[in-house]
Amino acid sequence: MVAMNRSLVVIFAAVCLDAIGIGLIFPILPRLLVDVTHTADVAPFIGILAALYATMQFVFAPVLGSLSDTLGRRPVLLISLGGAAINYLVMAVAPQLWMIVLGRAIAGLTSANVSVASAYLTDVSTSDQRARRFGLLNATFGAGFIIGPVLGGLLGDIGLRLPFIAAAVLTAGNFLLALVILPESRVPTRQTLSIATLNPLSPLRWLLSMKTLLPIILVFFVLAGGGEAYGICWALWGSDTFAWNGVWIGLSLGAFGICQTLVQAFLPGPAARRLGERGAVLLGICCSATALLIMAFASRSWVVFAVMPFFALGGIGVPALQALATRRVEEGRQGQFQGVLASIVSLASIVAPLGFSTFYVAVQSSWPGAIWLLVAAVNLAAVPLVLLGTRTGERRPEGD
Repeated sequence: MVAMNRSLVVIFAAVCLDAIGIGLIFPILPRLLVDVTHTADVAPFIGILAALYATMQFVFAPVLGSLSDTLGRRPVLLISLGGAAINYLVMAVAPQLWMIVLGRAIAGLTSANVSVASAYLTDVSTSDQRARRFGLLNATFGAGFIIGPVLGGLLGDIGLRLPFIAAAVLTAGNFLLALVILPESRVPTRQTLSIATLNPLSPLRWLLSMKTLLPIILVFFVLAGGGEAYGICWALWGSDTFAWNGVWIGLSLGAFGICQTLVQAFLPGPAARRLGERGAVLLGICCSATALLIMAFASRSWVVFAVMPFFALGGIGVPALQALATRRVEEGRQGQFQGVLASIVSLASIVAPLGFSTFYVAVQSSWPGAIWLLVAAVNLAAVPLVLLGTRTGERRPEGD
């Protein structure tokens, strides 16, 4: 029990530190791109970088997930953390756009942190524990976003490259923490790696054979696509609508992180018990869509902060959705499944940034808030998929 508790602490800490490293970047990425491209119209560059990151993740996440089943979770997690640290170091010194592009490609290639952490959590958790523990995993990620954006905004106003140095240090510390403390969560199969194992499309073919799981996977796809809008447009929208500087952008993201952490830490389990997994997911989608509608028409910055607690409820059903999906996959393929899921999410992240950045450029001068209407519509498109995917197999945790 002590060893398991230690493992959970390390996994949660790894995800939290990873979120801090990611969150540090958001408030200052637009200014960094202005600095290296010498143009004020950087929305397309942000979209391209996000799409590149997602493309690399789409190609390599299933491979890394399968490798974690074969070689173990721990070595794959260490590789991903090492790659992230290298990316931040490149970003800290990059004087030209091509170096930033290279750094994001490296980060996308090794970005297995969350998928491997999810597979690790599945290994050490019973079916009854998974919804609550996935909620805690998401909560620790949210906690990282409380610290990361605020720290990034403050450091960015001191020095434009300083947040990247801080992110590299934090990620390196994360790597050392996992290297020294984290035990392996399962006995690796140690099977001989075949060409099929390294084929990124092979796990996708396996997924396509699981017809009952496809609607749920499509829900992840749609919601992940909608979630890309925040990383692409939040800083631009805050600057265009409210004249926010880096500090205010960081504070707004940090405030959302506080609300999201509280929601994810305390509400997923009770929501799934009272509403069922399907009800929890539908409630989350409705809360997100409502908050996005309010944000689209906001003309005062205080409205954004006022709606954030309601906005954070949008994530209440994701842990239940994750728990439901893991129960439909055999234990020996959880790493592969998490890798495929990360790949599907990445596929959405390839298309969505380009679409959202293009749309934002079109409405930027007339009505920047219109971007949130589009995001609300994308989220609501997941509702029929939730209803279809949970017609059978949906249950309340206490019935396990």
